[in-house]
Amino acid sequence: MAMKITEECTNCGACEPECPREAISEGDPIYVIDATKCTECKDEGEPQCVPVCPVDCIVKA
Repeated sequence: MAMKITEECTNCGACEPECPREAISEGDPIYVIDATKCTECKDEGEPQCVPVCPVDCIVKA
């Protein structure tokens, strides 16, 4: 499974540098997560992008 960014995204960019797999990129109009790269940070224990999101718009796909 992978994480996804919902339409509540404010395009702040806080999540992009936190992704160890470089699965997050700037989309139009919101950031997007490449499901083929996202591992939900299983090796790190929990998704690294979720705690830095100021609007809680990153959820499991």
